Amino acid sequence: MTTPIPATPPTSLVPLGDGLTVSPIGLGAMGMSAYYGPSDEAESIATLRHALDLGVTFIDTAEAYGPFENEKLIARALGDRRDEVTIATKASTETDDDGTTHGRNGTPAYLRKAAERSLRHLGTDRIDLYYLHRVDPDVPIEESVGALSELVAEGKVRHIGLSEASASTIRRAHAVHPLAAVQSEFSLFARDVLHNDEKATIDELGIGFVAFSPLGRGFLTGGIRSVDDLDPADARLTLPRFQPAAIAANLTLVERVETIAAEKGATSAQIALAWLMAQGVVPIPGTRRRSRLDENAGAMAVRLDAADLARLSESLPEDEIVGTRDYVAHAPGVDR
Repeated sequence: MTTPIPATPPTSLVPLGDGLTVSPIGLGAMGMSAYYGPSDEAESIATLRHALDLGVTFIDTAEAYGPFENEKLIARALGDRRDEVTIATKASTETDDDGTTHGRNGTPAYLRKAAERSLRHLGTDRIDLYYLHRVDPDVPIEESVGALSELVAEGKVRHIGLSEASASTIRRAHAVHPLAAVQSEFSLFARDVLHNDEKATIDELGIGFVAFSPLGRGFLTGGIRSVDDLDPADARLTLPRFQPAAIAANLTLVERVETIAAEKGATSAQIALAWLMAQGVVPIPGTRRRSRLDENAGAMAVRLDAADLARLSESLPEDEIVGTRDYVAHAPGVDR
């Protein structure tokens, strides 16, 4: 197994949009509180604090992760280091204070309620980047973004963004208030954004692209070889791409990436993250462990040229990937 390239703090921040700059790699905190089975809170807190020591200062959460528990965890972990970090959180699924969830709610009234609640849970006076987590098909995007714009004017939110939005919705939203970022799934295992005009539109408008699940929901770490490598409570076990036959078929693709990474003296995770960063994307790989965070942060030292990027893309043809990335991605009402 290839030894990871050591992590070194970045020498500079990178731009998203609307004047927001962030670390070249972020940290997705979701799995510390939801979806991937039990976690160790002490290790999660240590990982969050270690991220800042490595210069990984862009932390991503959402009210849905728990619900609320992930935001509270971040407050406990980073309270005395708040000014060192750029916190991004999100709202759109209507959630009662007791955690009961309903359908999407992108109304101005709900987004204001959710933002005020997130501020309390995060223990802060401002949200650095506030996303509409999913577009509400029953509320014009202009109304949702208008509400977010009001929060910016009041100083409660610094910048706004969308998640998993179509090119046309992005244009309409950006016309109301400048978007700092759009967050969507993007990795060697998920390249829809290159074909549906989403990334092209984001690039044209000068909006930052933040990639969630940049390691193919764990495939590109090399740590998933069968369903036995996942906790029985892991939500990925419900996804088409994580069924036994799909995992077995996709391992061939992962091994190709591992071969290229070894030639660069990097791990498959590091080369996959570098592939995204070389395209002007800020990946936010999630992890609950300091050791994996160190590995991910080491990707900031990997340099790839155009030939490397093409070779990686060609090594993992999209038509050879078995299983869709997510049931939700193609469900009715998703803004795509």
